[in-house]
Amino acid sequence: MTTPTRDRGAGDVDDDVDRGTVGAGRSSRRRPDERIARFVARALGDARTVLNVGAGSGSYENAARAVTAVEPSASVRALRPAPLVRAVDASDASDAVDAVAEHLPFADGEFDAAMTLFSVHQWSDPWAGLREMRRVTRGPVVVLTRDPARVRDFWLYRYAPEVLDTEARRHPAVGELAAALGGDCGVTTVPIPLDCTDGFDEAYYGRPEMLLDPAARQACSAWSFVDDRVREHFDRTLRADLESGAWDAEFGHLRRQPAYDGSLVVVRATP
Repeated sequence: MTTPTRDRGAGDVDDDVDRGTVGAGRSSRRRPDERIARFVARALGDARTVLNVGAGSGSYENAARAVTAVEPSASVRALRPAPLVRAVDASDASDAVDAVAEHLPFADGEFDAAMTLFSVHQWSDPWAGLREMRRVTRGPVVVLTRDPARVRDFWLYRYAPEVLDTEARRHPAVGELAAALGGDCGVTTVPIPLDCTDGFDEAYYGRPEMLLDPAARQACSAWSFVDDRVREHFDRTLRADLESGAWDAEFGHLRRQPAYDGSLVVVRATP
């Protein structure tokens, strides 16, 4: 199989943000949403042992499962609540495993299932990481991610195209994820609820005023790749359209729409 490559455009970034720095400001805005969690749980099925790669602070980990978390950032590992902490040896639950997706320190087929949630686009080599997940997993590999082909469909593109251009470049194409995982692969769009608690940009599809809060924007790492000029233009133009009623004239129906089918997807691959 030919290794997929992403088309990196002018102005693209080769290095991701410091997850520890971003993570410190995300906890209050990026809280797991139970309705999204149900999609992840269904994709994992009845797996008992689950590997969570790029686990971050433990969002969407089901405490009822035996979860082994992998997280390379020491500062992010420190954010994990004690009940979520797992290790290869259950008697040594002092921390998540310090490792990267591309080199997982586990035996072939060691886990019933594996998952990576809002993380694969931050890996240095997503294809190697996904192949490693497939190697150590005998059941489903589940990827919660964003479909870059649909990222720019969101109304935010009208006000801050640079942010969503960045987001689209960072995320691997869904077809490329499926090719790297192999086997039987399915893709499910995850509806985003109107009162979604996980504050990535589309979570505010019907609450545009929320994105005028710099703290809400900071919780979505794509904003860290743009400069103050972009942020100021966004704030000025969205604020003006909200005050004049222009935003509501075009997008106001979203305020009453109970869910939004945007770019959020679950990719599930079985051997």
